[in-house]
Amino acid sequence: MNTIERIPEDTAKLMREIGSSARSAARVLATASTDQKNLALTHAASALRKSAPIILEANARDIAAAEAANRPASFIDRLKLDAKRIEAIAQGLDDIATLADPIGTVLAEWTRPNGLSFQRVRVPLGVIGIIYESRPNVTADAGGLSLKAGNAAILRGGSESHYSSVAIHAALVAGLHAAGLPDTAIQLVPTTDRAAVGEMLKGLAGTLDVIVPRGGRSLVERVQNEARVPVFAHLEGICHTYVDRAADLDKAIAIVINAKMRRTGVCGSTECLLVDKNASQDHLTPLVKALLDAGCEVRGDAATQKVDARVKPASADDYGKEFLDAIIAVKTVDGVDGAISHITTYGSQHTDAIITECAATAELFLNRVDSAIVLVNASTQFADGGEFGFGAEIGIATGKMHARGPVGVEQLTSFKYKVRGTGQVRPV
Repeated sequence: MNTIERIPEDTAKLMREIGSSARSAARVLATASTDQKNLALTHAASALRKSAPIILEANARDIAAAEAANRPASFIDRLKLDAKRIEAIAQGLDDIATLADPIGTVLAEWTRPNGLSFQRVRVPLGVIGIIYESRPNVTADAGGLSLKAGNAAILRGGSESHYSSVAIHAALVAGLHAAGLPDTAIQLVPTTDRAAVGEMLKGLAGTLDVIVPRGGRSLVERVQNEARVPVFAHLEGICHTYVDRAADLDKAIAIVINAKMRRTGVCGSTECLLVDKNASQDHLTPLVKALLDAGCEVRGDAATQKVDARVKPASADDYGKEFLDAIIAVKTVDGVDGAISHITTYGSQHTDAIITECAATAELFLNRVDSAIVLVNASTQFADGGEFGFGAEIGIATGKMHARGPVGVEQLTSFKYKVRGTGQVRPV
């Protein structure tokens, strides 16, 4: 039976088998050479390019189902693949191959007075489970990053992107074959049965070391509430851009339009524009007009509503909301302190930006905004592992334990201590 159509009778048994085979593959990957891992990545990238027609055909099937289900345009945009996006996915794998191999890197070393020599060395995490929704590119990004960091990956994509993910996964397996690595190093859960997620959250009988959820609030909250293994996650990308009184107006307009409208359905899209009320006369009107003219719906406070009749009143729920659409909430605030206070109250510690020509104000914002990514005079849409030079990312982690910000190769490692002696014993 075609794996796309497979519906196992016993999902729990299937998932335990997947976990067990992933653990075995992880032991192989932990000692795989850099050249071997890079060969798998570059061959997978080549296979992706060659199989583009097959991938596009599979994606068309997913798109048709999403449209029949009346999914919103932003959802369709996240799901849709074309030749340019497939090339970007393949290039992402090539880029991961060029990254330094983190495994075996000596993070610190020292010698104690008794002669014992210590090293803290990077090692793989082991087996990583990635649960994601409507982004088929995550199949390649997550699989490739996990492989480079010496980890086995278990990928559970959403039912909406299932056919696309299966086609992309086939290219990853081709890369593993070419490098002589086990097929089970990157596994795609072959069923859309929701029970598979529950089994992953239980830890697959101790074979799963960490889970990375990538999707909407309901998915991430479920993972965080039910997972019995560590989680790298962010709840939402409630990103803010604050335009200070000392902002360059032309620069601010260009950044704000890009931050909101480049791709409205990504987690780095600005969802709330904050404008210094002391500059509202000069900055607020042109910023709002530019957004409206670009096709963005603006929901604003009383001051914002006065500058253009097209502005809709903002409700209390519009602040702190992830629209993932061509909609933005706008509010005037009392300087940088007011902006920071608003972000602290309504933000999700994902990505926030300030537009200003005042270096002191910029540093204040950088130091006091407690988000994973804080930018000065740049679009929030740079919240992307590729833009950080990580090759790709599995997601943007907003927690503070182990990983924060784009989760790339280094964030998918742990460390151990290597201690070398010459016969030392500890005194009684």
